[in-house]
Amino acid sequence: MSGFAYRVQGGKAERVEIKQALASEADLIWVHLTTNNEHAQAWLTDEAKAPDYIVDALTATETRPRCDALGEGAFLNMRGRSSEETTSSDPLASVRIWATAGRVISVTRRALIAVDDVVEAIEGGEIRDPGDLIAEFATAITANLDPDVADLGDTLDDCEADLDADKVFELRRHVTKVRVAAIGYRRFLAPQRAALEKLAALPCAWLQDDDRLHLNAAADRAARMAEELESIRERAALMHEALTDLRAEQIDSRALIISIAAMIFLPLTFLTGLYGMNVKGLPYAEEPWAFDAITAVCTVISVVIVIYFVRRHWFGR
Repeated sequence: MSGFAYRVQGGKAERVEIKQALASEADLIWVHLTTNNEHAQAWLTDEAKAPDYIVDALTATETRPRCDALGEGAFLNMRGRSSEETTSSDPLASVRIWATAGRVISVTRRALIAVDDVVEAIEGGEIRDPGDLIAEFATAITANLDPDVADLGDTLDDCEADLDADKVFELRRHVTKVRVAAIGYRRFLAPQRAALEKLAALPCAWLQDDDRLHLNAAADRAARMAEELESIRERAALMHEALTDLRAEQIDSRALIISIAAMIFLPLTFLTGLYGMNVKGLPYAEEPWAFDAITAVCTVISVVIVIYFVRRHWFGR
């Protein structure tokens, strides 16, 4: 089983073995497990003495952000950016946290970027108790997500500024990618805001006033990102419709040109086909000037049709 543990006493953090962590007495014991196998369940049950419903919550495969009060403790599930490759349907990695007075156990199945930020903060002496640790997790997760959300908006701005009929397929591909990402992120950010707000309101003695302020700030930031993602999703839908209309106009314009060309050549094809028949009795077929006359007639017909279309403003539509 992979992971690590920290012991914090008097603001000083010390990295310890996972097996020794729970036997220590300190202001904060943090055990972080990075696993998706049965060893985590065995350790949580046998060593951490966690209840079965806590073990199931910490090791569940499919999770959504939520917060549950459990006596003097709390279970929190959050989603954040991962350093591993993700899918469009599940773009964020989860961290499951069980916190009680003096103890925090967190579990991730995929590498979470925010974990490195929390480790840096705890080694820098910025984390002293469970409330500080959870507040740092919430702050780091939202701070890591904010640039990605901003990039989605910037990408959509570039697509709107570069709207061109000749780039319809390329722009549609970018817009679709942005829309899928926005939907995937928003699916988790909306409940994450509710989870953080619920945790900040819990009457836990190990949550200090400054911890609640940081949790509410992270919840507000998550709410702002969720609103921005909703705006991006709607803008992407409108952009997709605009690209579809632009493509339809392009097709109509090309179809109009083809129709005009067909109408110009239709009478010419009739005349050339008529005089191309190998039958007797065609007028002036034996005259030496017949070819020049037919050519002139075809030219006059073409010019007349073109002038008609120009005066009707069919060209350039």
